[in-house]
This record gives sequence, structure tokens and C-alpha cells, in this order.
Amino acid sequence: MLHPKELVRHELIGLEVEVAESTNTDAVGIRGRVINETRNMLFVEVTSGKHKGKEKGFAKEQCTFLFTLPAGGKVRIEGRLLVSRPEDRIKKKFRKW
Repeated sequence: MLHPKELVRHELIGLEVEVAESTNTDAVGIRGRVINETRNMLFVEVTSGKHKGKEKGFAKEQCTFLFTLPAGGKVRIEGRLLVSRPEDRIKKKFRKW
């Protein structure tokens, strides 16, 4: 089971996400499903709005994300906590956030 406090250490691909805050005001409010992740970027297949069906990339450092867990809960995470390769982030130790 995916626990909200451990989300930063889990695989993000497949989760529903919304851009809650961003330095790019056009990105705020975009929702979709995470389809890929690199060290600095999160790629989302947009599921609503004028960009529906398109793939959008968001710089992790510049955004705050609102993830929806499979069990139904929501978790808000600052993108700067996610900046690292996915395989390295799993091993990384984090302060309480």
C-alpha cells in the first residue's frame, strides 16, 4: 500500500497528479497521469482542459504537485523534493516534510 508520508520514495509513474503551484502560471491547474519521469522533469498525459490527450513536461524544481493516491487520498509535494533520478530517490533519506 502506498503511504502518503513515503510517496517521495515511491514510483510516481501511473499516479494522477495536478500542478498546484508553478513559476509558470499557465501550468497551474493542469491535471493528468504521470507517464514518465527524469531527474528534473515530470511528464504528464493531460486528462482535462484545452491540452487534453497531450503530453506535457514540468520542471520539478519549479512546481508543487498534488498527487492522488490509489486509495483516494491526496498528497501535496514540493517538486524540489523530487529532484533526482527515480532510482536514486528511492534510496535517498529525507527530512520530515
